Amino acid sequence: MPDTARGHAVSALLTVAAVAAACSVRDAGAAEAATALFAAVQRGDGRAACAALSPKAVSSVETGGSRCPERILTLGLRGGPIHDVRVWGDRARLRAGEDTVFLVRLSGLGWKVAAAGCRPRPGRPYDCDVEA
Repeated sequence: MPDTARGHAVSALLTVAAVAAACSVRDAGAAEAATALFAAVQRGDGRAACAALSPKAVSSVETGGSRCPERILTLGLRGGPIHDVRVWGDRARLRAGEDTVFLVRLSGLGWKVAAAGCRPRPGRPYDCDVEA
């Protein structure tokens, strides 16, 4: 193989590797945001749990005069091992144990949980404990 052809092949392989690495970093960012939410809930840290939420999700939790840090701890969010991470641009969905979590990547904030504690309902939208 001539040097220029070999150089192009190496360049193409490096590009594919960089794209694959970027996707896994993106997936990891979404998984880290969901993990941060559930870990904070488990240790009773409502402030940290709310920090993992998107601003719209925080607003949805604050109902009936309740503040997010207190209310988030009463929702029964359980989470679990993260699996089945799917990323579409600035949106993601993953499974955390039996729960489904939806995330959004916000400029300057990174990945934030938009909906959590979601359960599928055949033929209908998910039923979520937290949703934006």
